Amino acid sequence: MAIGSTLDYCDRTDIGRRRSNNQDSKAVLEPWSREIYKRRGWLFVVADGMGAHAAGEMASAIAAEHVPLVYEKLAGKSPALALRQAIEQANSEIHSKGESSVDLKGMGTTCTALVLVPRGALVGHVGDSRAYRVRGRRIEQLSRDHSLVWELQDLQAAGEAVPGLDLRETPKNIITRSMGPHPQVQVDLEGPFPVDEGDVFVLCSDGLSGQVGDAEIGLLAGTLPPREAAEVLVGLALVRGAPDNVTVIVARAGAKEVSKATAGDPPWPLTDEPAAAAPRPVPWRLLAAAAASLFAALVAIGMWQQPENTALKQAVTLAIAGLSLLSFISTLLFAFLGFLSPHGAAQRLLPAGAKLGGGPYRSHACEATAELLEGIAASVETAAEGLDGPLRARAEESARQARSLAGAGDYRAAVGAAAAAIGVYAAAVEAARAAGTGRQGRSPA
Repeated sequence: MAIGSTLDYCDRTDIGRRRSNNQDSKAVLEPWSREIYKRRGWLFVVADGMGAHAAGEMASAIAAEHVPLVYEKLAGKSPALALRQAIEQANSEIHSKGESSVDLKGMGTTCTALVLVPRGALVGHVGDSRAYRVRGRRIEQLSRDHSLVWELQDLQAAGEAVPGLDLRETPKNIITRSMGPHPQVQVDLEGPFPVDEGDVFVLCSDGLSGQVGDAEIGLLAGTLPPREAAEVLVGLALVRGAPDNVTVIVARAGAKEVSKATAGDPPWPLTDEPAAAAPRPVPWRLLAAAAASLFAALVAIGMWQQPENTALKQAVTLAIAGLSLLSFISTLLFAFLGFLSPHGAAQRLLPAGAKLGGGPYRSHACEATAELLEGIAASVETAAEGLDGPLRARAEESARQARSLAGAGDYRAAVGAAAAAIGVYAAAVEAARAAGTGRQGRSPA
């Protein structure tokens, strides 16, 4: 816990059950004083690399290193602008590294970053790693997956027919946006979302979200302390086979992290100031229109002064002269003011109380139920079938306790028993790794 902060967090990563190296990376940038918190807040980052050999591992490591580094350097800017530019600069670094070697070419990574500042929680996002907020009995996904599945779901929701579309058969691991493959990257900014005391934020790679349901993530992260929650979430992914690397950060906001945005707060700049304020080009069209109006007025005055005109004709020509003179003066004024005004794109601002992005994108109830705990208990029992006798007995006993306590309505105790069952299995996996036996239990089908 940083000085002057009440936020509690824990981060965990695991290689998983089938990978030979860990291509996930994570980072936490703490505020070391209350003043720093007001300036740039907390920063949490999760990145999931992609690429052959060590390329993906390197890409995610660059993201986890450069995003906090650049964000810290840009702390004088608004959090939204600093976060976007930090991710963009990290993308450039990854792309340059990928272009430097044939083995690294095309390497990429996801990147999901969470900033907690007095105005609220801000998410910067590329890829399919996720950011969640758990509040009370609901879990909300604050980030949008940049994946083929989500793109097809959007098309389907918009009523656009996709021949032969079956979302159940669409691979979930195909992403449509990542950092590194291209010189520029489009960064999603979401928020700031309001923060209440007790809100829990979860950042994770798809190694967790692919094996553990949103409701289960919300239940465990919302019920257990961050340290225990992070360990149990990784453990449950191991219970279910963990075919990918698993990374998670769990952060619980305290009283000092409650958002305090007011209408009088200054707006956040979303772009940099123009480098120079150059005058606009000479407005030749407006000047030509003014000249034409003046000519028409002079002609009308000349006609009005002719002695043979009737009273009606004099009135009409006088009206035309007056309108032409008015047009001449107003057109000339617009041309003059436009020429003096600064030239260049206006700076975009985010007023206090306004929000970027479209999140939350999904919301699920995550209160403890007998059905939810049954699913966790059954997974542990299935996985524990491959453990040695005493360990298997301990895991199964804790799973039975979780089921029994849930049936009796003591859900908090049931979550604790389920966590204990997961902990037994996760410890067995670690012991098998240390012994080099590879006997890590059976994963559910």
